Amino acid sequence: MSEPAPKRDVVRKIEKLREEIRRHEHLYYVLDKPEIGDAEYDALMNELKKLEAAHPELVTPDSPTQRVGGKPAEGFKKAQHSRPMLSLDNAYNADELADWDRRVHELAGALPVEYTAELKLDGLSVALSYQPGPDPNSDSGARLTMGLTRGDGQTGEDVTSNIRTIRSIPLSISAAKLKKARLPQSIEVRGEVVMPEAAFQRLNEERESEGLPAFVNPRNSAAGTLRTLEPSIVANRRLVFFAYFLLVDGEYFAAGQTATLDTLTTLGFRVNPHRHLVSTVDEMMKFIDKAESQRATLGYEIDGVVLKVDAHATQQRLGYTGRAPRWAIAYKFTAKAGITQVKDITVQVGRTGKLTPVAELAPVFIGGTTVSRATLHNADFILGLGLRIGDYVKVERGGDVIPKVVEVIEDADHPRGNREFSFPLVCPECHSKVVREEGEADYRCVNANCPAKLRETLLHFAHRGVMNIEGLGEAVVQQLLDRGLVRSVADLYALTEEQLVGLDRFAEKSARALLEQIAGSKRAGLARVLMGLGIRFVGERTAELLAQEFGNIDDLMNANAEQLERVEEVGPRISQAILEFFSTAANQALVKSLKDAGVDMTAEKKQRSAQLAGLTFVLTGTLPTLTRDEAKQKIEAAGGKTAGSVSKKTSYVVAGEEAGSKLDKARELKIPEIDEAGLLALLAGQAPSN
Repeated sequence: MSEPAPKRDVVRKIEKLREEIRRHEHLYYVLDKPEIGDAEYDALMNELKKLEAAHPELVTPDSPTQRVGGKPAEGFKKAQHSRPMLSLDNAYNADELADWDRRVHELAGALPVEYTAELKLDGLSVALSYQPGPDPNSDSGARLTMGLTRGDGQTGEDVTSNIRTIRSIPLSISAAKLKKARLPQSIEVRGEVVMPEAAFQRLNEERESEGLPAFVNPRNSAAGTLRTLEPSIVANRRLVFFAYFLLVDGEYFAAGQTATLDTLTTLGFRVNPHRHLVSTVDEMMKFIDKAESQRATLGYEIDGVVLKVDAHATQQRLGYTGRAPRWAIAYKFTAKAGITQVKDITVQVGRTGKLTPVAELAPVFIGGTTVSRATLHNADFILGLGLRIGDYVKVERGGDVIPKVVEVIEDADHPRGNREFSFPLVCPECHSKVVREEGEADYRCVNANCPAKLRETLLHFAHRGVMNIEGLGEAVVQQLLDRGLVRSVADLYALTEEQLVGLDRFAEKSARALLEQIAGSKRAGLARVLMGLGIRFVGERTAELLAQEFGNIDDLMNANAEQLERVEEVGPRISQAILEFFSTAANQALVKSLKDAGVDMTAEKKQRSAQLAGLTFVLTGTLPTLTRDEAKQKIEAAGGKTAGSVSKKTSYVVAGEEAGSKLDKARELKIPEIDEAGLLALLAGQAPSN
């Protein structure tokens, strides 16, 4: 029996939306050539979500809406690689490259020797498995079924649920693309997951606003993110995947490395564009020198160049040592570090009032940039280094971007300094008292009217990831403050063209452009406004969760601690910070001023029922049909709470297969135990059967 016409229309509409969204994801995340803005993309995605919600039987694993799913919180399972993910031998200079090139030619004999030179991405290696769709006998293409970390090279961790959130990774490959590449439906793609520098900077700004320590570098951040047990956090961190190997039946693609990269591009993967065929050591070094000169402008970290014999037959002839292929080598860049003297230590004041010590350095050239300042983080960091003014120190560009002092140098050529540094007891900007709360590493200025706090608050408010006011940079903000034109972020919305034209380097056109940006920011929505207000510990994710829970600023301002802590990831510390912020008369006045200026402080509220109100659930093991994330969403949508550990406050433990120690703890405390069927019964208003 054929499907009724209305159902066929829905199927066609859903497929058309999926195809369009996939095309725009490929344009944006793979080709860097977006055709539409975020709002238009979100509208397409929301339309698809609504259709799938109305017709859940039509949801498929490779739908764009299914990127973020659940993951058992007990940890990641391990799986065997189809073939070992080996290390590479290293070279550090042209002579070592020449030795390797000579050995390659000797072993290759009469076979061709040409090398593909590629950037050595500083990220996390992963292997992606694609297998046939539901019907292996049909011409349905291939779907992503597993993502493994490198692990020990033999066995990796199954991080599939996190891999799926990376939008430069296709969830499926069409039969047409596989046919064009003459590939079967079962293939494996290997490559590198990296965190772009912009995403790394945004993440650290968010962590700082939440009172958390900053990550050290993008590589560690990418690795840590991919092993995060919450896929929605991974999705929010904007990781990128670059593909560089293709395997069929556990063997490298027989067409050679250049053809492999071209084929991966055809299949829809992001392949690094910086590559070149070279034949001699001189050509290798030219590519290496060019790569090093471009290093600071790429937008992601690299730590060298990888050279691979291009021809597959030659690769096979060369074979492997016990730990590495003989047909590939990594040329490692020298570390970006320098030794210089600390001339002074100054203190900067951030928007939250945090005082950050900064080393004023004798200028030193590191990695293509002259460095004259480096962060010292806090008083404990200085104490740990034993740093004195006048000391010689080793400075590195963390993540090749942020200069940092890593150690004090003490030898005959570098005598110790003789001036101890004492942290100021008053703010260097407004001379108000500074405090250091018990258990915290940072000193803070407590003056609400501190000009440095206002300057940093304005810059934060205008940031692309917050209210996105392009053109409101440091020079403009300083002029606005110097001329008394703004005393809070709300004053931005009262600026006039006449006032802006009076600023340095501002003509009518640039003034109008900035005013248009400011006016446009009024539509940013509640989550962005909450970030812009600078509430302590409220970063991007927390702001989004609060916006979804309360829907408008008034309900949030009137919420009590219990209501706030019903929000996912909001505990006593964050709720107390929110309550303190909105209890302050100056902040209440600020919100009113933003309202009066027409700033939208609403959001689409997450619909909840009261079915499970007052109940707390702990999930453990693998449920038959629901992912961990889906079960959590259902519980919270019904007014319940989920927790990561069992306590006397736990109402029910929902246990699936391979339930871990949480179930043992629940039985010890005599907490009621239910399975997925029992949870669904509770959600339906019935008593659970077990």
